[in-house]
Formats: sequence, structure tokens, C-alpha cells
Amino acid sequence: MIAVTSEHVGKTGFRFLAYTSAGLAALGVVLPLLPTTPFVILAAYFASRGSPAFAAWLEQHQTFGPAIELWRQRRAVPLKARFLALAMMMASWSMLLLLGSPALVLTISGLFLLAVAVYLMTRPSC
Repeated sequence: MIAVTSEHVGKTGFRFLAYTSAGLAALGVVLPLLPTTPFVILAAYFASRGSPAFAAWLEQHQTFGPAIELWRQRRAVPLKARFLALAMMMASWSMLLLLGSPALVLTISGLFLLAVAVYLMTRPSC
């Protein structure tokens, strides 16, 4: 009989979250409305707790590695990623407005997006 420990479940959960976040980051490379950098950072965090081999692979990846290194060293978001994220947030909220979303949806999503934008703007850039 195999004993399932909380450590085993935790590592499995972190692996699942790491692979899911990396998948979303990869989709973000080709889909304009899906951000890449936040999912890369999340994938690196989860992988460091659940799969050291996957964490090392992410850190050495030519596309994802630099964003992870910037975040870990300086808590910085690349300038291009910052402006792309801000533009996509504005485009998303504008689409909600143009599609006639209810005022409550516009208010809640607008406040959430504004909070994310303020956070992004307070991060250092390179």
C-alpha cells in the first residue's frame, strides 16, 4: 500500500500549478489578450517548490528565463511587457464598455484593472 503524505500532495499540486502556468504563458506568446510575463513568474515560483528540474528548465529558457531573472533580482517587469499589459487591459475594458456590459461589471472590472495597472507602474523596469 502506498502512503500519501501531505508533502507528496503538495509537490504534485505545485507541479500541476507550474505546468498550468507555463502553458498559459506559452499561449500568451501567441494570443494577444493573454499576458505572458505574470504566468512565467508564477510558473517559476510553483516549479521551484514542486519540480526543481522544471524550474531549472524555465530559468534557462531563452524566452522565459530573462523575465524570471529580472523579477527575482529586481522585482522588475520589462518595459515592453508593462506597456503591452496596460494596452491589453485598456482594450479589454473598452470592449466591455462597447458591448454594453452592466455598470456593475464595468465598475468592478475597471477597479480591478486599475489596481493591476497601478501595481505594474510602481514596479521598476529595464
